[in-house]
Amino acid sequence: MGNKMKLFGFNNLTKSLSFNIYDFCYAKSEREKMEYIAYIDEQYNSERLTNILIDVARMIKATVLKISKQDFEPQGSSATLLIAEDPIMLRESDTILAHLDKSHITVHTYPEYHPANSIATFRVDIDVATCGKITPLSTLDYLIGSFDSDIITMDYKVRGFTRTVDGDKLFIDHDMISIQNYINDTILKKYDTIDVNMYQANIFHTKMLIKEMDLNDYLLDEDSDELPPQLVRSITENLRREMIEVFNGTNVFPK
Repeated sequence: MGNKMKLFGFNNLTKSLSFNIYDFCYAKSEREKMEYIAYIDEQYNSERLTNILIDVARMIKATVLKISKQDFEPQGSSATLLIAEDPIMLRESDTILAHLDKSHITVHTYPEYHPANSIATFRVDIDVATCGKITPLSTLDYLIGSFDSDIITMDYKVRGFTRTVDGDKLFIDHDMISIQNYINDTILKKYDTIDVNMYQANIFHTKMLIKEMDLNDYLLDEDSDELPPQLVRSITENLRREMIEVFNGTNVFPK
């Protein structure tokens, strides 16, 4: 649709992708909890997160104008990129933030742990807001592959309108049925997936929950083959319960 229709002036549509992942780990002792947090801080420090965002900007053919990144104590990190659709010549006195508030990529991490269930979680939030022709949907395979994703939540919105050369208002400039259409089938087969879409408002929501679990992927210093079967079952059930509750956004299991 967008390739065939000629627009009048600048494309005023704002396209926003909110991409969230959760990673889970079994951490019974204080030492294991600290090991997991240390692992997360090392694997997903602000430097690596910035490189991921730069790759995303490159994939959507956006120009990176400014980068801000920060690691936090005791844990967590974030990064922000200001982007533009086309290369821009900047003078030293230019104020970037004033005219690029709708073109940016941000990432934040949120490690979390509670001793009641001995499960540590790690959440990554990535938000990509663009204006003009560029759209962040083509980066989904890359983003999913960049993280250990047990749960993935995605929201995509198209805001505003632009006009055709004849003056007709255009509220979306590309075909859109589901976010799933922009994810590789090999990835989709690994997850249980649901959509909650509001087509009339150009709002699209997709949630994905990993289907199969290898317990060794969730243990730090132990091998599941060396654990008692009853303990293996208990850990697996606790992990799955936590995932289902996070996926559903509610405490569905009694304590």
